[in-house]
Amino acid sequence: METIELISLTLGVAWASGINLYAAVLVLGYFGMTGDITLPPGLELLSDPLVMAAAGFMYLVEFFADKTPGVDTGWDVLHTFIRIPAGAVLAAGMAQGLEVSQAAEFAALLIGGGLAATTHFTKTGTRVLINTSPEPFSNWTASIAEDLVVIGGLWASLHYPWLFIAGLVLSLLLIIWLLPKLWRALKRVFRAIGNFFAGKGNGSAEPVDLERPTGRRQDILRALYHDASENGKKLNH
Repeated sequence: METIELISLTLGVAWASGINLYAAVLVLGYFGMTGDITLPPGLELLSDPLVMAAAGFMYLVEFFADKTPGVDTGWDVLHTFIRIPAGAVLAAGMAQGLEVSQAAEFAALLIGGGLAATTHFTKTGTRVLINTSPEPFSNWTASIAEDLVVIGGLWASLHYPWLFIAGLVLSLLLIIWLLPKLWRALKRVFRAIGNFFAGKGNGSAEPVDLERPTGRRQDILRALYHDASENGKKLNH
């Protein structure tokens, strides 16, 4: 395999791990099993049937967890401690195929961890905003799109490495522009949720009339949904 293909796959597997680690492992294992790529010694075990079966099972679990509002956010929070280290290790393992120095492998470890963290936190934050929507279809759409992007991205990183690298650079620039807006939107959502559970906006002990159709909690929920809708429109544009 040419050097540019290995570099592209090294970046691609780290990028994909932050979005869907199990799909990334499954695709790499499939490439190795079919002979599309020659995996470096440290990653040859990915094409082992047992590893592929485990990755396939976990991908199936994530397929349903990732499409359930609320559950997907909990799943993402848990995988903060799995996707990022795994992305770093996979990137360092791919770099072994370049027969570079240990310093270069460690650099690949750092870059891989950084890429995995970037895509992971972008996905997690976006899903929190999507979960403010009252309908479940947006979760399904986002999750299926992420799966397709991971599979297609890794395939492109192998067959069209220069095109993939260019797309990766553009996507990172977009993420850098998007993250501050995403962070501000998340702060609004969490602030509104805090106000909702507090049940009051000014610290007064005034009781809430549960029989009224427009209680304070309903006003806060309405404001939360309005803010989330406005933030979604801004992110889309």
